[in-house]
Amino acid sequence: MWARLILVAAGSVTALFLARDAENFGVVQGMVAIALVAAVVVALALLRRRR
Repeated sequence: MWARLILVAAGSVTALFLARDAENFGVVQGMVAIALVAAVVVALALLRRRR
């Protein structure tokens, strides 16, 4: 469930910069998904650190 949600968000962000029918859309979508996961992990780590 979470992976699908992240891929939907990554697809939306990627579509802003790249056409959906481009050959490398899936690769770029994967890279954006990894960046989104990393951003969530960093945000959670910073929130935990404040406490």
